[in-house]
Amino acid sequence: MPNLVDWIKKISFAEIGKGLGLTFKHLFVKPITNQYPHQKRNLPDGYRGVIVHLRYDDMTEKCVGCALCEAACPSHCITVVSAEREDMPQKRYAKQYILDVTKCVFCGFCVQACPVDALASSKEYEMATGNKRSLIMDKEMMLALGDKYFPSRQKRPKYTEERLAFFNQVKEEGFPTAKKGAA
Repeated sequence: MPNLVDWIKKISFAEIGKGLGLTFKHLFVKPITNQYPHQKRNLPDGYRGVIVHLRYDDMTEKCVGCALCEAACPSHCITVVSAEREDMPQKRYAKQYILDVTKCVFCGFCVQACPVDALASSKEYEMATGNKRSLIMDKEMMLALGDKYFPSRQKRPKYTEERLAFFNQVKEEGFPTAKKGAA
């Protein structure tokens, strides 16, 4: 047989009163919701967004076209076509660089594999589009995003002239040959 107190609780709807009390308590608390299009999130420094290309301070690109990023990518979303520079045949550059963002898993392996720090993870997360073909980024798009998110640039290293002069000297004079008596 139900207790008198239980019977009064059922008639007076005490549970509903408790729920309304909790609702009114939270009604007057300052909201923590960000109004998204107008308020952007503060992302941490280690956030891995869209991959971008970086430049030196003289606006030349850092990428040397080694394709280590392509080899390190687990989802095979990077394609690098490298070529030799005509003024310096010892140096290479990325003739074409294609990143398919629809396949990218944002793991950051390509950034870690780059020997010249030409790639970086941006804080870009607003990549929604109606056409998925616009998410296939080429080198120019990646350089533009790099300029946007990394405006301070590294100074270009001074290393080419003296080191490359040795190779040009060997090329002009020919390789030294071993003497017939030495084995």
